[in-house]
Amino acid sequence: MSIKKSTANDKSINSPDGYGPILRPIAREAHSLRQQIFELVRARGKIARSTIARTLDVSPGSVTALTADLIIDGFLHEVDQGIEREASRGRPPVALELVPKALHVVGIKLSDNNHTAVLTDFGGNVIASTEQKTNANKKTRNELLNETEGLINKLCKIAQISPNLISAIGVGISGIVDYETGVVAWSPLLHGIDIPLGSFFSAHFNTQVCIDNDANILTLAQLWFGAGRALNNFAVVTIENGVGMGFVSDNQLFRGAHGMGLELGHTKVQLDGALCRCGQRGCLEAYLADYAIAREASTVLGMSSDKPQNLPDSLKELYKKAAAGDQITCTIFQRAGRYLAVALSNIIHLFDPKLIILSGQPMRYNFLYNEGIQTEMRELALFHSRNETKIEIQSWEEMIWARGATALALGELTRTVVIQG
Repeated sequence: MSIKKSTANDKSINSPDGYGPILRPIAREAHSLRQQIFELVRARGKIARSTIARTLDVSPGSVTALTADLIIDGFLHEVDQGIEREASRGRPPVALELVPKALHVVGIKLSDNNHTAVLTDFGGNVIASTEQKTNANKKTRNELLNETEGLINKLCKIAQISPNLISAIGVGISGIVDYETGVVAWSPLLHGIDIPLGSFFSAHFNTQVCIDNDANILTLAQLWFGAGRALNNFAVVTIENGVGMGFVSDNQLFRGAHGMGLELGHTKVQLDGALCRCGQRGCLEAYLADYAIAREASTVLGMSSDKPQNLPDSLKELYKKAAAGDQITCTIFQRAGRYLAVALSNIIHLFDPKLIILSGQPMRYNFLYNEGIQTEMRELALFHSRNETKIEIQSWEEMIWARGATALALGELTRTVVIQG
């Protein structure tokens, strides 16, 4: 079980070679040939018709006919540069690529303290990004709608485009979300339960709005734009205001039957244990999330646990104390790290992923993955196997979450506009 630390930012997650999952042949079989061709062009960035035919093992005539339709519909166009010639003589073959200006999408991450948003074109290129400070109090759906509209208006002003040009919106929010219906069963950001946020947003913006759990959109950022594009099996664990998990199997994001799949933060690690913000006790999140660590250290820092707006500054102070060798704060992080070790070993036992990516603000510090924590994780897992699970630490900038939310919108447009249209 090897652990690697790296950093990632908006630039590193953008690839010049297209975007979207790089599907294996077996994963393409359930798709129509039109969809297979479109997704192959999207994934490669630029690709010749002859290469499409060879890759998909179909006739050149079928490729020519279907790509002609996609060109007429305005989703693909021909380009002359950027790929190697296939013969020793003659001009380089004509390549196909997505038309960037065909459609525009917005991705938004709604969070406790700072909302983020990005605007991209159909080529997956980021055109504009923005953020908006908010408070950690629970909000009504109208209040969240107003904040979301403010973000979209900022993006359009920066990009100098009309909001009417936005074809779809992707939104990530913490909590239990039914992606198919757009219903938020519960979220620490929202008053009430079973809020039909997707249909409410769609009616207001008069466009398609897809809503998913925030850990899922971070996983989609990897699957569509990052290192996970070429992996058919990996997990992402997020540790910030809450603890979340996303899992990809056979190049597909796993959500479960009711949107409750992989709620790692609310798995129980101690019966009748610490109080979680979901209202139950003993959840992993209640020992590992930002607010849980700060709550345990509240007497050391003199911070009241009922003032979440002070949380970022308080955590910075806590990290400084631990780095300076303060025994009490070191013990707090060691305890949280042990719970993380338990969680990682359970993920390995349940899913056997090729890669686990740990992400979130606390992962900028080594207190949650030092050698002692790694040793305990190995002892808890069935470590003596021929194949190790790789674990990578990534400290991502906040815009990456919103970037993942654009994948929700781009995927929806692929299904409803490009393929069915």
